[in-house]
Amino acid sequence: MSSFKVFDIAGSGMSAQSVRLNTTASNLANADSVGTDPTKVYKARHPVFEAVRAGLGKANDRDSAAVRVNGIVENQAAATSRYEPGNPLADKDGYVYAPNVNVVEEMVDMISASRSYQNDVEVMKTSRDMLLATLRLGS
Repeated sequence: MSSFKVFDIAGSGMSAQSVRLNTTASNLANADSVGTDPTKVYKARHPVFEAVRAGLGKANDRDSAAVRVNGIVENQAAATSRYEPGNPLADKDGYVYAPNVNVVEEMVDMISASRSYQNDVEVMKTSRDMLLATLRLGS
């Protein structure tokens, strides 16, 4: 495997964690929104990652690997109902429906994604430093 492949792998990880951070931020931004219809209220979204191992058996690109976002899925848990008869969005029974976003879980997910992103940055920095040190050995 080429020494430069580590940049591709860490870069794909950074890209995937960026999608995860954006999705989590969207969930948190919509956590307090309410609606009249429980089927039309915002649903929490989560990215699905896939480990990709490409080029198996090919002579020129034998050991490449990456992380890919395979898609973004919506949480299918039911919306929570709250009795707020004074709310202008309340239905005829006085209920409003809130998204199925758990703010605590989303914050934990955001911290995890942020740390994973930072780890990928550190991998790139360390690889760069090692390659520069290798180049200095020849001089």
